Amino acid sequence: MPKYLLLKHYRGGPEPHHPFPPMDQWDPADVEAHIEFQRNVQRMLEESGEFVDSRALTPTRTWVRYGGPGAAPVTTDGPHPETSDLVAGWFMIDVASRERALEVAAYVSSEPGPRGEPIYEWLELREVMSPGADHD
Repeated sequence: MPKYLLLKHYRGGPEPHHPFPPMDQWDPADVEAHIEFQRNVQRMLEESGEFVDSRALTPTRTWVRYGGPGAAPVTTDGPHPETSDLVAGWFMIDVASRERALEVAAYVSSEPGPRGEPIYEWLELREVMSPGADHD
């Protein structure tokens, strides 16, 4: 079965997100409802045998590159990509088909935001390459 990564971004996508403020400005009850939705998605995927992993990430990041033979890694906090470039987290799923991955991603996109309204968040869906597989 193919594995897919559903990448959640802090902002961004082909079109603007629903105009909600950043999560740190939400009512605490709305934040908890949002997080509980994510937990429910994980439980649903575990029950169906499609769950592989999920993680939330902080916005803090460090860029790292090879420093050369015998040199320490080179690190920097910049260049600073726009907020839309930052990955907020992911779900890794193992599903029967691309169509099922699209169904799961669409469901995750319905997660609640302020006042319980669906966010309609864009999710980036990426198939995980497997050895010898033909990927477009």
